[in-house]
Amino acid sequence: MPADDASSRILHPTGEQLRILAHPLRSRLLGALRFHGPATSTALAARLGTNSGATSYHLRQLADAGLIEDDPGRPGGRTRWWRAAHDSTSWTSTDFDDDPDARAADDWLARNHARRAAGWVANWLDVRHEWSTDWRSAADQSDYHLDLTAAGLQALMDELHAVVRRHLAEVQADSPDRQRVTVLLEGFPSPERTP
Repeated sequence: MPADDASSRILHPTGEQLRILAHPLRSRLLGALRFHGPATSTALAARLGTNSGATSYHLRQLADAGLIEDDPGRPGGRTRWWRAAHDSTSWTSTDFDDDPDARAADDWLARNHARRAAGWVANWLDVRHEWSTDWRSAADQSDYHLDLTAAGLQALMDELHAVVRRHLAEVQADSPDRQRVTVLLEGFPSPERTP
């Protein structure tokens, strides 16, 4: 799990934030604010194909949970601008073992993320021919199969998250060739494990 810092939000073991986030529209709203930046409820409703009343309601739910906030760059006025409070959200599923509602929320979020990640990969495969040779060479899909203990898997994931955090800290904002990239980190016991 990534470290809890200004750019990351670790959900607390009460499960309340997890339950708030485990809603299709709220999850999409938070994702849109993270990817596209600050927006009004009207703009978000148009982007996501929803009505502004439902969008406003769910934005307030996300704000009450501390996942989004007013954009300080656009204070006051008749139009309220929202932004994501953090660049990412993480939690440890086992923190919710004793809370059936939070476990259900965790399950929904994990499966929703898996579906979205599969869509991201499929989209890349559909459009990769439009990208330069440099970008196509840099992009990668790899799978590794290791024999590890649970502690070994935890250590591996911690190291991989640390590498990603280091690259986040080294963002080259002034580079003309800079593009948003998606990195998916997943580690779990293999479905093809030997009996």
